[in-house]
Amino acid sequence: RPFHVEPTNIVSVNDDMQRVTDEASAMNKRIHYYSRLTSPADRALIAPDHVLPAPDEIYVYSPLGTAFKVDSCTDGYGKNSSIVTIFMIWNTMMGTSILSIPWGIKQAGFTSGIILILLMGILTLYCCYRVVKSRKMIPLLDTSNWEFPDVCKYYFGSFGQWSSLLFSMVSLVGAMVVYWVLMSNFLFNTGKFIYNFVHDVNVTDIVPGTNGSNKVICPSAASSHPPQNRSVMFSSGNDTGFELFEKWWNKSQTVPFYLVAILLPLLNLKSPSFFAKFNVLGTVSVVYLVLLVTVKAARLGIHLEYNWFTENDFFVPEFRIQFPQLTGVLTLAFFIHNCVITLLQNNRNQENNVRDLSIAYFLVGLTYLYVGVIIFASFPSPPLSKECIEQNFLDNFPSDDIMSFVARIFLLFQMMTVYPLLGYLARVQLLRQFFGNAYPSIFHVLILNIAIVGAGVAMAIFYPNIGGIIRYSGATCGLAFVFVYPSLIYLISQHRAGRLTWPALIIHIFIILLGLANLIAQFLL
Repeated sequence: RPFHVEPTNIVSVNDDMQRVTDEASAMNKRIHYYSRLTSPADRALIAPDHVLPAPDEIYVYSPLGTAFKVDSCTDGYGKNSSIVTIFMIWNTMMGTSILSIPWGIKQAGFTSGIILILLMGILTLYCCYRVVKSRKMIPLLDTSNWEFPDVCKYYFGSFGQWSSLLFSMVSLVGAMVVYWVLMSNFLFNTGKFIYNFVHDVNVTDIVPGTNGSNKVICPSAASSHPPQNRSVMFSSGNDTGFELFEKWWNKSQTVPFYLVAILLPLLNLKSPSFFAKFNVLGTVSVVYLVLLVTVKAARLGIHLEYNWFTENDFFVPEFRIQFPQLTGVLTLAFFIHNCVITLLQNNRNQENNVRDLSIAYFLVGLTYLYVGVIIFASFPSPPLSKECIEQNFLDNFPSDDIMSFVARIFLLFQMMTVYPLLGYLARVQLLRQFFGNAYPSIFHVLILNIAIVGAGVAMAIFYPNIGGIIRYSGATCGLAFVFVYPSLIYLISQHRAGRLTWPALIIHIFIILLGLANLIAQFLL
């Protein structure tokens, strides 16, 4: 016989063809997703190189602007292993909220704070699970390329489309405002540290604080206004030069404007994909923060006293009426619902999606708990009161603290690279919706960017409270994407299928009411 194929070879060929088909299908899904985020002329998010991963590496791009490479974690056919999927979700959720978790625990009380972190993690995980299942509940349609806003549009029509756009913009612009406030803070403290070091200036903060090498300060005790970190000089040097520096290097009056000269031109770039290469610093920053917290706690020790309902000069009650301020922060801290479908759709084993999502949420909650509990417990009370814990816990360490200086440098550079990506996503979502083009003209883009930057500058000047901004934006966008839409979609789909029960109806209406109460409480407390 001139040609012979063994049956085993036929099976092997068929398996290879099936693998090629699966790989092409996964690639097409990702190309379709990226092409919907940008205009045809812009290559920033259209079929980037990582849609064709090599057998020994995988590139990850999250919708919030995180890009990184993980070696030896892919099967070579465009599918992610469970560990990569878990890490993607953890990396996407870990953000600026981690800086406000200790403050949130202080507002809620130590015991109730721990309970709320656990309960909010479970509740948001359940709602996230409903988001993941929402596509599969739509009959007779190919929803493989749909995202959650597409599902909202299917169930609620144009109202779902525009409302999902509105709440998505709230989350994006809210994140950009928080970034601007934090970048102003980090740039101010970094510049102050460098100036004092170069000019050999010995500065003593006028705010109360502990003594010794592990100094902790209480900026809020110096004034009823947001902390300005003003200081007085006691060493040799040019007093006039130091006063001039303090005048032109002010955290709320000048530094926010200096950032405009750096970041506004970057926002107007047609393609900011270059900055995605640096966002691995986000993961490095979180790891370093965990290390910083551990070292500080080891040096400061544990300072806890349990007062269940009464307050004294140094400690707060275990349960406080201001607990909704923590739930608002946690809503954004656990927020991934508008992009979780994208992160899970290329998981190698789709049957493990619920397990991998649960593990990722557990790790996120564990990270928040560790940082929040350790900072709160090790805060030196006495001599300082627990009320001194700032909305950004790095503000409790003076500008000349070496470990805090390194953390601020990491976070400043990471945020300056993520900020143009967030602005680009906001531009794509808004301008494409109104003009059909993500870059209709430099005039349109400039007006949008000036408005976004103006909001950040205004907040950095008049309301530099990141805990407040996070809880307001978190409760607002969370009302739609976390509480209302997933619950309503589940109830509607079950009703259409004739499987809706009274317990399910009561439970999901209760979830909606919780989200509404969470939002209202932010404006009352």
